[in-house]
Amino acid sequence: MNFRRVWVLVFLFTLTTINYADRVALSVAARPISVEFGLSPVQMGYLLSSFLWMYLLCLLPVGLLVDRFGGRIVSAAGIGIWSVATVLTGFSTNFVSMAATRVVMGMGESTSWPASNRVIREWFPAGERGLANAVFGAGAAAGPAIGAVAIAAVVSSLGWRAGFFVAGSIGFIWLAAWLAVFDKPERVRWLHPAEREAILRQRDGVVAPADAERLASPLWHLLGLRTVWGLFLTQGCEVYGGYMLLTWLPSYLQQAKGLSVLNAGMLTAVPFGAATVMAVLLGLLSDRLLTHETVHTGRRRVMLAVLMISVSSILLVPVLDNLWAIVAVLALARSAGAAGSALNFALVTDLVRNRADIGKVTSITVLGGNSFGLMAPIVTGYVLALTGSFNGTFAVTGILALIGAAITLLMTRKPIEPYVAGVPAAIRTA
Repeated sequence: MNFRRVWVLVFLFTLTTINYADRVALSVAARPISVEFGLSPVQMGYLLSSFLWMYLLCLLPVGLLVDRFGGRIVSAAGIGIWSVATVLTGFSTNFVSMAATRVVMGMGESTSWPASNRVIREWFPAGERGLANAVFGAGAAAGPAIGAVAIAAVVSSLGWRAGFFVAGSIGFIWLAAWLAVFDKPERVRWLHPAEREAILRQRDGVVAPADAERLASPLWHLLGLRTVWGLFLTQGCEVYGGYMLLTWLPSYLQQAKGLSVLNAGMLTAVPFGAATVMAVLLGLLSDRLLTHETVHTGRRRVMLAVLMISVSSILLVPVLDNLWAIVAVLALARSAGAAGSALNFALVTDLVRNRADIGKVTSITVLGGNSFGLMAPIVTGYVLALTGSFNGTFAVTGILALIGAAITLLMTRKPIEPYVAGVPAAIRTA
């Protein structure tokens, strides 16, 4: 990979890092906020999931916008909206006002994955997409890792409101750099002509250039394909565990293990920090193991299934007593989950034959993940209120991971062909 394209990966990695650092801010500050506002575990669960309410509703419309306007404009609008909302969260005075700012934040953050997956398809050939998606997805682990420590330090010294002010402000720096530097490979001036030609020639893999981008398929066509639903459900089974840890791990360490806000933030960073590194390495490994032909037929699903099985190691947490053993298991589970999520999105770009459908299929996949993710903090809140223990939610996470492994092997075996009027779907995907 030429060094100039590395800057595209830097943009995507930092975009996701900021995205998830802003998400984890509420998780880190959950205890002092719940005390100040007098919130129960169930109310806290709803508040922790509130950014996903509008996030889910916006995903499919965002996919349509990405397919029409591209990743540059949609990403810029998204980070601008969610950064403003994160800063405004620091001015909240009660449950309702805080939930309102989080809902707006979710609307902005819904742009990140669909727009970035479009950028990856435009900038990287099939043989590099595993690494590209892994680097981009690694930000989803780096954000909580960095944010948990940095925001915990701010909250401990300056109060929880300052944590949101700091987290939200960083996005505006990224936005300025993005608008100044980034565009499609056909348009940017800083790209060497030889590399530009190589990108345009290789980015559609073995698909003929004339067929690489037809008219976008209608949404109803994509929703009728078994493979699309396989991607949807696999992502849901992985993301549930990711959101459970993202939203409740600091509280688990404080309540179940008696740690302070700062110490809980530091230990929360360990599983997510490990995931940052492992997601990239495993994404690179998937690219090295696969040929152009096996990528084109979706064989990346096999490694994805292995990773989902590894996530189920979280079932061991309730039977462990040693804190560092628990953290090690959580690091394994989160690393496998982050890498699995990246490979599932790489599988999207492998299987979608029409580049104009990438935004919609990615949005559907993200919708699957966040439909399950929406339930994770709420279910955990109810489990905690009913049992006084986190053990039940670790069990749910592990079982869903095993289900996800089976789904990816059974339901993502056919390519996602574009819509052709008058041709039955069964023939298009044969």
